[in-house]
Amino acid sequence: MKILHTEASIGWGGQEMRTLKESLGMIEKGHEVIFAVQRKGGLVSQARKHGIKVYELQFSKKRCLLLLPEIVSIIRREKISLVNTHSSVDAWIAGVAARLCSVPVIRTRHLSTKIKEGLNSYLLYNKLADFVMTTCQEIVPMIKTQAKLESKYVKSVPTGINVAEILEKKSDKNSFRKEYNLSDKDFVIGMVCFMRSWKGVDDFIDAAHLTRNIPDLKWVIIGGGHQEKYRERAKDLGLTNLTFTGHLENPFPAISSIDVFSLLSTAHEGVSQASLQASLFQKPLIATATGGLKEVCVDQKTGIQVPLFSPKKVVEAALKLKGDPALVEKMGKEAKKLVEKKFSYENMLEQVAGIYENL
Repeated sequence: MKILHTEASIGWGGQEMRTLKESLGMIEKGHEVIFAVQRKGGLVSQARKHGIKVYELQFSKKRCLLLLPEIVSIIRREKISLVNTHSSVDAWIAGVAARLCSVPVIRTRHLSTKIKEGLNSYLLYNKLADFVMTTCQEIVPMIKTQAKLESKYVKSVPTGINVAEILEKKSDKNSFRKEYNLSDKDFVIGMVCFMRSWKGVDDFIDAAHLTRNIPDLKWVIIGGGHQEKYRERAKDLGLTNLTFTGHLENPFPAISSIDVFSLLSTAHEGVSQASLQASLFQKPLIATATGGLKEVCVDQKTGIQVPLFSPKKVVEAALKLKGDPALVEKMGKEAKKLVEKKFSYENMLEQVAGIYENL
């Protein structure tokens, strides 16, 4: 089978990582994968690094009519068997192109936010898609209703992680803590994400500010993105209990070094890869119930759910875990069990392959 993935996003975050990971799995299963993605986007170099053929296109609403024949040409020239679209702009253009070429389409919806109601939903998720795959369960009922889809045409397939590979990358926590001036006695709450406005970074900073007088409670933000304003805000608040590491090519030593993982997203979140990785390292979670986060942070079992925009509740959860090592251990073990059972890479590939082959 020849699969064409289209992606109009220019970033390199969970959505793009999922697409690449899924593609590499399909290649392992004997399928051929080609990308038609945003010029200079995050997927370009990453895909080519793995030997995937990439067409760089300039996706935009204004260029729809120009791009349509380009994608039609790619589909016909490469003898594509199936098109998988990932963002709104490429879903419209590649969806129409695939229809003109009589090629089936899968629309992957990575975000958990609402989709535009009315004709938009019906066309994009029904007429221009033969199957809709989501990365979290929360959005499935909404898509079914708005796009008038039967249950057999939409399914949640959470992004899986390679359990054995990640566990091999776990390292001695002392090396990371020493590098960032964190002692063995510090209780560390860590956030791992590509910093965006909806990741709840401000709430995390506010929680750190509320606990600035607790000497052995530390907060760490691991990741790049739009970090300048957050660093500036922390500096203005005079926070000495909050550390920014910036982007880490290998984040696993950092994740294995924290005591608790936290992600306070307010929108858009699917199933966070970082939350799965932290769970695999037996870290309890403090998270909002946004999108797929609640599938990983099962309240009072694998972690503690907190309301949106509630740094005080984050602090309460942090102090509860800090004061109860047995609870930390219990939730951490449950978190690892959940990932191994439901969120493995192999489980994801098996489900995706089944969807592809049925189409």
